[in-house]
Amino acid sequence: MAEEKQQQDKTEEATPKRLADARKKGDVPRSRELTMTGVMLTGATALIFMVEPMLSKIRLAMSGALQIDRADIFDSNYLAEAFSAYAGGAFAGLMPFAIVLLLAVFLSATAIGGWSFSMKAVAFKVEKLNPIKGLKRVFSANSLNELIKALAKFSMVAFIAITWLWWSVDELLALGREDAAVAVPHAMRIASISFLIVSSGLVVIALADVPFQLWNFKKKMKMTRQEVRDEFKETEGRPEVKSKIRMLQQQIATRRMMDDLPNADVVITNPTHFAVALKYEEESMGAPRVVAKGKDLLAKRIREVAEEHNVPLFSAPPLARSLYRSTKIGQEISPGLYAAVAQVLAYLMQINAAMKTGTRWPEPPVPEIDESRF
Repeated sequence: MAEEKQQQDKTEEATPKRLADARKKGDVPRSRELTMTGVMLTGATALIFMVEPMLSKIRLAMSGALQIDRADIFDSNYLAEAFSAYAGGAFAGLMPFAIVLLLAVFLSATAIGGWSFSMKAVAFKVEKLNPIKGLKRVFSANSLNELIKALAKFSMVAFIAITWLWWSVDELLALGREDAAVAVPHAMRIASISFLIVSSGLVVIALADVPFQLWNFKKKMKMTRQEVRDEFKETEGRPEVKSKIRMLQQQIATRRMMDDLPNADVVITNPTHFAVALKYEEESMGAPRVVAKGKDLLAKRIREVAEEHNVPLFSAPPLARSLYRSTKIGQEISPGLYAAVAQVLAYLMQINAAMKTGTRWPEPPVPEIDESRF
């Protein structure tokens, strides 16, 4: 009952990760009926075109193996060498047909599920020895489906075979009046055509089985909503873990930012809520660059570090807010802020010059900023 309820709860389609994990375990859609039909039809068709060359090589090998010269009777190595040579000839005659059958097995088996090889699929599983589970498999819907397919195949093949034999009875009886050299190839040709006709009846079973196997696999791969949520957490990371990672990343970024702050040229403040530190090197920078920024407590810490290292503080609330919103750490400022920042840097240069010459300090500029643009 629990398994049936769990199966009913599986209402979500399989995710790509679940399908990929199933493929790694060798769990892919397969149709034994398609594989068997493909192999039998390919083998029957190949026999029609290859039967005469194969019979010719086998006949040559057997005729040579059944003859022995008087001089070779007393040679102790002759039998081994002759057997090796004639067996190799017969094997070479059958090799093309064997290769065709191997290709048919591979292509038919991978037609709907693709190539998949996994040792997990053939690994020993203790639960397979459980007799209760074994009985469940015997009396399951899948077993019933296999029984129906087996009966359908038997009935169809039997009907086609009886019909074809009845149709070909005169030709089959005529073989007894033919010479052996003619009758054997003729019989093989009749057998090949009969094999092809009988095998063609299995196409109907395969056409019905393939959609069923695809539907059954899709149903088996379905997931409950809880499984989807758990997989998402496993793939994307649990929220608490992601939060911890973000916090560590912020701490590392803040530490690096504070290390760069002593080299800044100016810290533009709100004066209390925002603080943005700028650095400008004419030789290597096209425009001033933000080396640190923060608001509230972090802005306070930036001001404290700037004062400790004698970095000038300049209060310009609109400019500080615009810089904070428009520019990331490590980026050059927006072109729309060039003029305002240039006024601040020029003012600081004038102060430095006034301090050296002892002249009067200039009046601080009031940068005009359209904050709606940033």
